[in-house]
Amino acid sequence: MRTVTSLPYPVRTEHHVWVPLSDGTRLAGRIWRPVYSDTDPVPAILEFIPYRLRDLTAVRDSIHHPYLAGHGYASVRVDLRGSGDSDGILADEYLEQELLDGMEVLAWLAEQPWCDGRTGMMGISWGGFNALQIAARRPPSLGAIATLSSSDDRYADDVHYMGGCLLSDNLSWASTMFAYNSCPPDPAVVGDRWRRMWRDRVENCEPWLIEWLRHQRRDDYWRHGSVCEDYGAIECPVLAVSGWADGYSNAVFRLLANLDVPRKGLIGPWSHKYPHIGKPGPAIGFLQELVRWWDHWLKGKDTGVMDEPMLRIWMQESERPATAYEKRPGRWIGEADWPSPEIQQTTYTLLPNRMVANAVPDTKDVLTLESPLSLGQFAGKWCSYNAPPDLPYDQREEDGGSLVFDSDVLTERTEILGSPVVNLDLSADRPVAMVTIRLSDVSPEGRATRVSYGLLNLTHRNGHDRAEALVPGERYRVSVPLNGLAQAFPAGHRIRLAISTSYWPLAWPPPEPVRLSVYTPGSDVMLPIRPPRAGEEHSDPFGEPEGTPAPPTTRLEQGDGRWTVSRDLVNYRSALEVVKDLGILRFDDIDLTVHRRADERYEWVGDDFSSARGQVDWTMRFTRGDWDVRTETHTTLSCTPTEFRLHATLDAYEEGARVFSRNWHTTIRRDNV
Repeated sequence: MRTVTSLPYPVRTEHHVWVPLSDGTRLAGRIWRPVYSDTDPVPAILEFIPYRLRDLTAVRDSIHHPYLAGHGYASVRVDLRGSGDSDGILADEYLEQELLDGMEVLAWLAEQPWCDGRTGMMGISWGGFNALQIAARRPPSLGAIATLSSSDDRYADDVHYMGGCLLSDNLSWASTMFAYNSCPPDPAVVGDRWRRMWRDRVENCEPWLIEWLRHQRRDDYWRHGSVCEDYGAIECPVLAVSGWADGYSNAVFRLLANLDVPRKGLIGPWSHKYPHIGKPGPAIGFLQELVRWWDHWLKGKDTGVMDEPMLRIWMQESERPATAYEKRPGRWIGEADWPSPEIQQTTYTLLPNRMVANAVPDTKDVLTLESPLSLGQFAGKWCSYNAPPDLPYDQREEDGGSLVFDSDVLTERTEILGSPVVNLDLSADRPVAMVTIRLSDVSPEGRATRVSYGLLNLTHRNGHDRAEALVPGERYRVSVPLNGLAQAFPAGHRIRLAISTSYWPLAWPPPEPVRLSVYTPGSDVMLPIRPPRAGEEHSDPFGEPEGTPAPPTTRLEQGDGRWTVSRDLVNYRSALEVVKDLGILRFDDIDLTVHRRADERYEWVGDDFSSARGQVDWTMRFTRGDWDVRTETHTTLSCTPTEFRLHATLDAYEEGARVFSRNWHTTIRRDNV
């Protein structure tokens, strides 16, 4: 990324601003705005998230907020109620109180003398979620949003559940917020009341996993904040962005297809990161694109942004399987509309070991499988938060426990764009079962790179708002959508579909092993093929990544990252261990030292599905001079065939002495999961 030190307009930074709310709560904010806005007001752009603007997001914030300010905007970063230095308690994600707070912050911004009354919202992940959800409330000042790595559907396409299956990222993410919510405000900002505020936080710090597990099907809890319930509620323009290594790319397709407002979509090769710092590369000049977007919708300038394709996508080339990539080869393509009328749906019938286009089979076969519990240990994360090393590895070992269907060797290059759908005629020998379907690019040497996958809890076959147990032996017709993709398969390669009955630890396994029967020829896969287009240009439409300088920091201790799969062949105990130690970093301008470390462990014994267990431990530490505070959180989730068992602890320390401790022991009935 090119560091920009000279901007069109000089920028003034207000490092600490209190945003007052109607109930007396004050939210901590930081504002970057052009100096000229003292006399010539400008639009304001809000990023509203809970990740501690003074330290944990300070480096990232400093790259894009001053950049936007230097191009004529008041760029504003506010911590949610109960996070960072803001007053109050953060009790869950996207609660009604949060959305009301966001509305008040926008109204406050619109009334400031340096704001011209027009506002926008932007953000990645949490910030993208509340941009969508607040847009659906139609605040009068909101002129447009940019939502990155977010979802319109909090149940079916978020970190909690996928296809009605419980994701292990549900545990991982809940544990992350458990740790973050336990952190104190900064005494340098809030003064002597920091200790009272911290005490309030830890005393009210609940493991959100408990509430998330109490809602195992789509109910009003998940409908709240899911804009897919009423796309028509959003009336402002929407820029939707994600990456193929991210967990949220499907929402871009749905937003483009269902919103009835001016909209643009962008999907690159990236993980859960802003595109100007995107990994895997190539990163792009996304901040320049944001300026064009805001200039068009908040300043009324003709930037040409709406004359370009509705959807820009990185069409990925074939690549060897790896858990991390520095760069994904490919090219930028554009679609004038989405869904695109140019995409051709091609049906491949599933036959024993084969998938054949437009086949008319003359035999009927029953294929059976019972996947081992270990299938899934090379699946990577549901969402690649940091890219390495959490991407899926070579699928050949996973394929050994699956039903595998290969296409013929491709005689010509084939490109897929969109979401494949797999239709299965099946039966199961247990009342609760899941099916996992993986799509892979198989090289002539046999290496299998996963390019998409989908999950379905078969008790949700008639909808995620109901769970209907299977009748063992009864045949059902189910459809399983796979994650959208843009993937080129070269001539000489094969397309592989693999079906399994477990995918642990990416998704929690069913209560007991399941034998699945798949009937042919009543099973097929529909692939969205993008035919070659004569005269299509493939130049890079984006500039070089740019950003403003990061604040001065000193790395006092390097971090550590590990991703280890182990198996003991004496007692058959297996485990996946993930270490994410971010080291010790000092923020020189505020003399604050921060240490963060997370340890995740997912383990199981043989094919004992009741032995599945996940544990996440976090340490957060902040020091400045004599001020030394630390929190340690531990969350363990285990199961029996009928219930989930959660054990969590929170310990808080000041100057090495424990000042708070609490334990949680909770059991929650399994609701056909």
